[in-house]
Amino acid sequence: MSAINIITLIAIILFARLGVRLFFKYRKLKEEDKADNKDVK
Repeated sequence: MSAINIITLIAIILFARLGVRLFFKYRKLKEEDKADNKDVK
């Protein structure tokens, strides 16, 4: 494995972790938003 492949692999792993974290944070915010809307009605 050359250095470029290793760097690319590390970058892909980091971006995947970031994407998963953002997805779960977004889903949590959506659920909180729905809960807030139910309280108002």
